[in-house]
Order: sequence, then C-alpha cells, then structure tokens
Amino acid sequence: MNTEDFRPEKEVKIFYPPQRVLMGPGPSDTHPRVLNAMARPTLGHLDPVFTEMMEEIKSLMRYAFQTKNRMTFPVSGPGSVGMEMCFVNMIVPGDKVIVCRNGVFGGRMIENVERHGGIAVVVEDKWGEPVDPQKVEDALKKNPDAKIVAFVHAETSTGASSDAKTLCELARKHDCLTIVDTVTSLGGSPIKVDEWEIDAIYSGSQKCLSCPPGLSPVSFSERVTDLVKNRKEKVHSWFMDISLLLNYWGSSTRTYHHTAPTNALYALHESLLMLAEEGLEHSWARHRRNYEALKAGFATLGMNYVVQEEYRLPQLNSVFVPEGVDEKEVRRRLLDDYNLEIGAGLGDFAGKVWRFGLMGTSSRVENVLFCLNVLESVLSDMGMKVERGAAASAAHQSYAANPMF
Repeated sequence: MNTEDFRPEKEVKIFYPPQRVLMGPGPSDTHPRVLNAMARPTLGHLDPVFTEMMEEIKSLMRYAFQTKNRMTFPVSGPGSVGMEMCFVNMIVPGDKVIVCRNGVFGGRMIENVERHGGIAVVVEDKWGEPVDPQKVEDALKKNPDAKIVAFVHAETSTGASSDAKTLCELARKHDCLTIVDTVTSLGGSPIKVDEWEIDAIYSGSQKCLSCPPGLSPVSFSERVTDLVKNRKEKVHSWFMDISLLLNYWGSSTRTYHHTAPTNALYALHESLLMLAEEGLEHSWARHRRNYEALKAGFATLGMNYVVQEEYRLPQLNSVFVPEGVDEKEVRRRLLDDYNLEIGAGLGDFAGKVWRFGLMGTSSRVENVLFCLNVLESVLSDMGMKVERGAAASAAHQSYAANPMF
C-alpha cells in the first residue's frame, strides 16, 4: 500500500498554543523559569550529572512535604499514577480500607481499593464539607481489622480542606496506615508529613508547584517500605513497585528501572527550587492573601462560596453560579474574549458551580484583578446587575488590609 494513503486528512502545521491565563482547577500558569528549564539539553537518565540532579529533587521535595522520608521522589505520570502507586503497593487482596469520600477524588480512591482487591469501607460526607473525624473514628471502631485510612486533604472538586493532622492521629490510634491525597494542596497549604506522621502521600506537578502536568511527587514512610519489602506476593504492578524503585530513586548508585522524563524533571527541579527560594510559609501566605482579595471581589457580585469559610482552600475557590446566568456561556466568553480559563463543576456540582484556581504562579495580584474585572464585564454584558469597578475596588481594599510580611 502507498504510504501517501496514511497522510493526515488535513494539512498539519507547527502548533502554537494561545497564551491563556489559567485560573481553573489545574493546570496553573507555568513560570518562564520552568519553561526555560524544560528547553535545556536532554541527558541520559543514568548520566551522573542527571543522577546528581535527581538527588537535589529529592531534597527539595522533602522540604516541600516537610519530611525526612528516604522514599520521596516524583513518579513519572500525573497525580492519578501517584495515587495508584500508593494503593497498589499497600493493599493485599482482602485488606479492609477506610476510604473518605466528600467529592470526586475520594470516589477515585474507592475505585483503587476495589481494583486492587481490597474492601472499601466508605465514610461519606456531603460535597463541599470536610471529612468528619467522628465518622472516621466510628468506622474504625466498627472495623478493628482495617489496615489503612485514605482521604483527600484538598478536594479539588469542591475546594474543601479536611483536617489531615486529626485524621492521621485517629488512624495511628487504631493501628492503621494512612494514604493522603495532596494534589491541590502541596505548596499552597500547610502539609507536614513527619509532624502529622503521614505514611503515604501523593501530589501533582501542575497545581501549586506550577510545573507542567506529568509528574506526581510522592513520599513513603519507613512503615510503608517495610510493608512492601515483607509482602508475600508481588505488587500487582511492575512499574509502580516501590521495592524495584528503591534501587532507582532510593540509591545514589542507580539500577536501571525505566527511562525517566529528563526534561520534565528539569522543570520540576526548577519549580521546587523557586518554592524553596520563596519559602513555604511565604507561599502559603501569598495564596491566602490572594484568596482574601478574590473573595472580597466575589462578594460585590453576589457570588456565594460552596464551602464554609473555615474549611476553604485558598487556592481552589468554588462558587455557586448566580441564578439565571448561563454558566457555560460565561466560561466560553471568558476563554474566547479574554483568554481566561476557569473551571466548571464536576459530578454533583456540574452546571451549578464555577471553580477558580489561585495556584502557584497563577496566584498573583494581577490575575485576581484581571479575573474580577473581566468577569464583571461578562456578567454585565449578559444582563446581570453589577456595579462596574466594585469587584476590583473591593480586592484593592483587601490587599491594603492584608499586606505581605
């Protein structure tokens, strides 16, 4: 057969993406320093210079997670791969796992438990509410043979934050290991792996770290590595088997495991370095300050939050769509007319809420003001009564009242 028969049906040219302002639930804007890092010369994944950089990534990740865990490294894959790595290594078929669901991503944890042969004991909370520690303790008392407690620290589908410290204390009290999803919280909200004694934790590169998608930072306690080493049956995934990765990420003398995404790791190295340069506490405060300003602007537009104040994530703002407003049309106009991306609702919240991200590089003053101004303009054009300029003015007042330290 002629090779010309397989040519694309239309002419394909060099792809030039538009310049967007990313204020949805992720990915966030990638800093120019991180983009530049990706363009550096590609090295072999066993090159001694590259392996030295891998050690630096591990050190920087330990700072971000606030841990001294030896097994702290980025998985080659998105946050979903980090999630599956935790479950596939820690679950033996028949294990009982307490899984907390208060949004979409708790549901994905349940799916992982079941796919790996575990028994999921589900603790349900309403979407938009945090995980209730009392419900977790009740489930632990009813299931004394449970091995693991799994929960989402920062539920991306709703913007709700749960009390990870308390939930981990409950798990330890009942002799359970913990698996914690911090995809949306790492770098934007306090996470203290060692202090809270978290056993397995995973995140994503594309949220508050402002790195392109495709890597999942993970960290495992010695309790987990011991558990995996002592398994009587092999982990049900070759690629995600921690015992095999110990010889790749866990040792300075590396044994080949897989071809690491070198240039993507350059980007992660740069983003983690930027986080260390800014300082974790400063980053947490910056996300909080920009949230306060955005919240002040939303109040002038009559936009109500899904989550109660004390449980809100500053980096993920879920608000109800004002009555009578075409939520899809607003998102379309923001994207087409202003190159501003915001997120729609998922699952139970589809068509009912918007999700505004203030993550990493996207969490800055100019983005907050730009978002409020163009949102106000679009809503006004669509017939909603708004006081023009009021949203940005309220944000300015918030910034004046909340200076950075």
